[in-house]
Amino acid sequence: MVNARESREQHATAPEDAPLRADVRVLGTLVGTVVSEQRGEAFFETVEAVRRAAIARREGDESADRELRERLQHLGAEEAGELTRAFASLFQVVNLTEEVHRIRRLRERQRYGESPEMEGLEVAFRELRDSGYEPDRLQALIDDTLIEPVFTAHPTEATRRTILEKQQRIIRALTDRLDPSMTPAEDRAALNVVRQEVSSAWQTEEHPGMRPSVADELEHVLFYVTDIVYPIVPAFYEEVEACLDHVFGAKSGVNIPPLLRFASWVGGDMDGNPNVDAATLRNSLREQRGQILKLYADECRQLARRLSQSASRVGFDQPVFDLVERYKTLFPQAAERIPPRHVGMAYRELFQLIAARLEATRGDKDNGYGRIDEFLADLDSIATSLLDNRGEHAGLFGVRRLQRRAQTFGFHMLTVDVRQDARVHRQVMGRCLGDDNWAEREAEERAGILEEALADGRAPASTDDEETARVFDVFQAMAEMRERYGPRAIGCYVVSMTQARDDLLTLLLLARWAGLLDADGNVDLDVAPLFETVGDLQAAPDVMERMLADERYRHHLNVRGDRQVVMVGYSDSSKDGGLVASRWALQCAQANLVDVANRYGADLTFFHGRGGTASRGGGRTQNAILSAPRGSVQGRLRVTEQGEVIHTKYGVRSTAMRTLETSLAPVLQATGAPRPVDEREAQWEAIMQEIARVSRATYRGLVYEDERFFEYFRNATPIDVIERMAIGSRPSSRKAGQRIEDLRAIPWVFAWTQSRQILPGWYGLGTGLQAAMDQWGEEKIAVMLRDWPFVANAINDTEMVLAKVDPGIGEHYAELAPAASRPVFEQIKAEYHRSVELILRLKGHSQLLDGDHALKRSIGLRNPYMDPMNLLQVDLLARWRASEREDEALFRSLLSTVNGIAHGLQQSG
Repeated sequence: MVNARESREQHATAPEDAPLRADVRVLGTLVGTVVSEQRGEAFFETVEAVRRAAIARREGDESADRELRERLQHLGAEEAGELTRAFASLFQVVNLTEEVHRIRRLRERQRYGESPEMEGLEVAFRELRDSGYEPDRLQALIDDTLIEPVFTAHPTEATRRTILEKQQRIIRALTDRLDPSMTPAEDRAALNVVRQEVSSAWQTEEHPGMRPSVADELEHVLFYVTDIVYPIVPAFYEEVEACLDHVFGAKSGVNIPPLLRFASWVGGDMDGNPNVDAATLRNSLREQRGQILKLYADECRQLARRLSQSASRVGFDQPVFDLVERYKTLFPQAAERIPPRHVGMAYRELFQLIAARLEATRGDKDNGYGRIDEFLADLDSIATSLLDNRGEHAGLFGVRRLQRRAQTFGFHMLTVDVRQDARVHRQVMGRCLGDDNWAEREAEERAGILEEALADGRAPASTDDEETARVFDVFQAMAEMRERYGPRAIGCYVVSMTQARDDLLTLLLLARWAGLLDADGNVDLDVAPLFETVGDLQAAPDVMERMLADERYRHHLNVRGDRQVVMVGYSDSSKDGGLVASRWALQCAQANLVDVANRYGADLTFFHGRGGTASRGGGRTQNAILSAPRGSVQGRLRVTEQGEVIHTKYGVRSTAMRTLETSLAPVLQATGAPRPVDEREAQWEAIMQEIARVSRATYRGLVYEDERFFEYFRNATPIDVIERMAIGSRPSSRKAGQRIEDLRAIPWVFAWTQSRQILPGWYGLGTGLQAAMDQWGEEKIAVMLRDWPFVANAINDTEMVLAKVDPGIGEHYAELAPAASRPVFEQIKAEYHRSVELILRLKGHSQLLDGDHALKRSIGLRNPYMDPMNLLQVDLLARWRASEREDEALFRSLLSTVNGIAHGLQQSG
């Protein structure tokens, strides 16, 4: 499907990309062979004809667009779906090939001693050293550092676990081909593995037949944890130690504490999802516990095979012998299974017995471990004995690796957060208080009543209704899970759509009534307000100031170590006011919240609710961290990882390692060596305020105030297909309604992304920039973009979105809209060209992404193969809608186009 003559379309012209071009040619041919084999030569010729026409269209052939559309219009529903799968198969292989190319380039840099990339850990440690950090000060910084990715229950891609497993086998085969000592026969064998997996994937139904359950979502997330993250955790710590030693010296004395934790919303995110409740919370933690204990037990058995030291050859510390004897008594059956030849091999015996105790723990038996600390104590006894008896290089490495995993995952694997909409809590509180007008009362009136109820310890008037029982059961499940699986099993309780302090007081009172209390009668709950819309973000500092000024809440916080988590949402704020206004509102809210927390002595942690696309907070994490307000990082990064982002960041072990390293490095830099204050920032803030004001007015003028817009959106995007896709366990809208406000941010962004208009990620920027340039001049705006990390990051993220926008393709989608609303596209196109022109002028570039070769190459590589899927989707949408959306064959083909376009763009919602 790709040949050398057409390599010019691939936009991969740098010398270091030659191996990538070669891989794409080889694997493109392989995919073509699979397509021909599975569907026949005639179908393959159709695919090739469409591909050639798409390439000609991209090369400026004016007749190619018409030819391409004519070819696609004559395809039947089944053939259209299969054609899409052919291109999607190529995209999947190209995506994996690019991952392998990144591995290749990283190995080459390491092999030839090239300097690490600017965002690397070694650079971070050098910066700290040059800022005057001595080991003692560095130890204090590292001790208070924590990276906590939170995998959410929002899958915006329909990749099934079986496909993910096939992709892992392809990656391993392609990575094997990087070995220069590989023989031709071995190379053929590796390619045969790839061909087998591509062929079997072709024969596998790509779309689930029904909407996934919460259990399905958990299986999806746990794939990445068990198959990718669990194996690399020790290697991450080893890399940190190596970089630290290289910069500060091997005898610096700095010890690396646990820096990583992982969390999840699967089973606990009730916001808008009637399928999540106390039962799913219990089930998620039960499944996680079972899987992590099995991983530990399996690793203990592996260590038992490796640590073959005999008492006749080396000594053992007495605690090891004591544990062996104790566990033989506790687990006589396991002791009987130890072969007689292993007697005297104390480590081998003990690890087999520890595995038995882990299995007992998994089965909830009395002789199992009660807490993770007991397991860690056993491992520490073995590690100490190895150190004391010349075993540092005879097994300690493996034991240390297991210790790192146990410290990271405990007996719960993932900390599960709980989330609910504040409006649900208000409804329940009204029932508990017997007040039918509760939700209609002013927020301050509600707050006063709640304060009195908390002070006088009154009981609820009623808890008999189903909704209240459901809420109370969740609190009780939280208490039960924390007691059973450890304090880290349950994380924050996130109150989405927090608008005022009564929303937080409501949560505290409901938790008290439900009995979620510690031994001293304090509410055992970390309250995390989520501020989402632009208005809520602007109100957030006042809400938190009122909470922190309240003596009762300060006592609650003091009991919990004075740590306050505040979650900030990128999705709804962007949907509400556009990307630029959203980013500025988030920046201002964080800066003001830091000031409030500092005044009241609260230790503030920001929890970033980021999605995959720039309009939902996506982009380069390290740039976002380094451009955050001073004092807002404080050694901690807690951030959601959603949908295709999980696959992009954690789909391959080397990429997952890079993700963790490039999260830790900027956190250390932003906390330990923050950028100096720039006296120009006061004026820059005024300029940014104007850009945000004008861009928001422009965005809202189209999205919320133009009466034609809703009709255009419903027709010029595949939103009606996305709403019916079985890719998540919750509905696409918060509530039934025909308003933009009612639609969730994920399908909103997903629909615009599919149509290549991607409006939420950039619309309004051009007009905002023009207004600022008219008032302050182009030079001043260009300097601000160059020298202020916040603006540079926001513009760079927007530029990445604009590079994926295609007005030519978007125009075909616009033709689906009624004539009355079609002029909306002209406004979109005009703002697009304005935004692109101004970004290029301000940066002094001739093309988008001139400063990002890799991404520019990647988009250029995909564009010719994206076009057929987009044009086919337009044609299928018209036919499906003409059938009153009842033609299931057309719908299945549309699902294939959605999946294929998402793979091509490497993003959805």
